[in-house]
Amino acid sequence: MAEVIHHGPCWVAVLGRVPYDEALGLQQRIHQARVDGAGPDCLLLLEHPPTITLGRGAHAENLLSAPERLARAGIAVHEVGRGGDVTYH
Repeated sequence: MAEVIHHGPCWVAVLGRVPYDEALGLQQRIHQARVDGAGPDCLLLLEHPPTITLGRGAHAENLLSAPERLARAGIAVHEVGRGGDVTYH
């Protein structure tokens, strides 16, 4: 169950377990609200199910298992526009 705590100028959202793509979408919406001057500073406290992200600097040889095999093991793989190589979350 999500909980939002108003702490002065910053909101703290305790979200529990959230799939990576959903959390990223939420971060993007919060960022756009801040850019538009429509939202407060916000700290998201959450965890993801097992996830591997492939950043802009990712090298295919650094993903040591096939995405299909990872999916069968319950590990999601997402290509992301952020920096970095292969990251496990």
